[in-house]
Amino acid sequence: MSCVPCRTFWPVCGCQKLTSGEKSMFKALYVEKTESGQQVVTLRDLAETDLPEGDVTIRVQWSSLNYKDALALTGKGPIIRNWPMVPGIDLAGRVEASTHPAVSVGQDVLVTGHGMGETRWGGFAQLARVPGLWVVAQPSELDGRQAMALGTAGFTAMLCVQALQREGVEPSSGPVLVTGASGGVGSVAIMLLSRLGYQVVAVTGRLEEQPYLHSLGAAEVLPRAHFAAPSRPLEKARWAGAVDVVGGQVLASVCAGMRPQGVVTACGLAGGMDFPATVAPFILRGVTLVGIDSVQCPRAERVAAWARLAELINPRQLDDMVHEIDLAEAPQAAEMLLAGHVRGRLVVRIP
Repeated sequence: MSCVPCRTFWPVCGCQKLTSGEKSMFKALYVEKTESGQQVVTLRDLAETDLPEGDVTIRVQWSSLNYKDALALTGKGPIIRNWPMVPGIDLAGRVEASTHPAVSVGQDVLVTGHGMGETRWGGFAQLARVPGLWVVAQPSELDGRQAMALGTAGFTAMLCVQALQREGVEPSSGPVLVTGASGGVGSVAIMLLSRLGYQVVAVTGRLEEQPYLHSLGAAEVLPRAHFAAPSRPLEKARWAGAVDVVGGQVLASVCAGMRPQGVVTACGLAGGMDFPATVAPFILRGVTLVGIDSVQCPRAERVAAWARLAELINPRQLDDMVHEIDLAEAPQAAEMLLAGHVRGRLVVRIP
């Protein structure tokens, strides 16, 4: 529970104990269904006693709006599986209460994935309660806003880059393709790969964003139309590696154009869940397709990925790709994101 004067976990501060009749209230985006099945999103006051069980309570300071969050807020995808729901798959804040031995009161932390915003209340709220095993200490090189400017998108991009490196794709191997380049994962992936010395080729459906993509480090920008049409089983071998966030026909076309022993990391399905490909790239060129799971990623890999992100990220470039919104603006911003009118990252300021 929180101290009334200073909002620190009582009795650490020693200021004032909440009486048994008082409730600590907090604001949250609340998604519920009416009796007719209509989804309704409201910004409302909730009591701390409404929070789910968990051994760590966090005063949320920042969150981010991801593609999955947009689907949840608009109801355009079956993301929410428990009702009612406080969405938000990411959060960064300060620990207000903890009974977990590895998490301390007053510690700056972040949490991503693990079903937040899907099966468990997430980060679009002033307070969140989660299992301590989900909590990652915020890297000292990042503040909360920067951590959420990266969020699940940046974390996923880092996992993709690490997978390419693990599978032997080096800067000398050849160009690396990044699809969905103007989105969150794509933007961070370009930044990271360029920083590591790779020749990055960006693929986007928004060619007006070429200056932005070049500023992140893309050496070349290609229109998505080149990959959206059905491809032959094998196309000209051009790419040593690829980060694909689109899926569907785009992923199939990417695989068809890989060089021998090329590696494709797949982490999204904005273009659909179908995979209209053949086995030709895999058995005739030895192409490897690596799936990236940022939701249930093991803790050790999470910590390592966040540490590497903090080392590699360019703060100026990161700030250039961020648009900051208030919590109340998230539902409208979700519509814009799904309509393709958002580039880079949307950071949500929690009041």
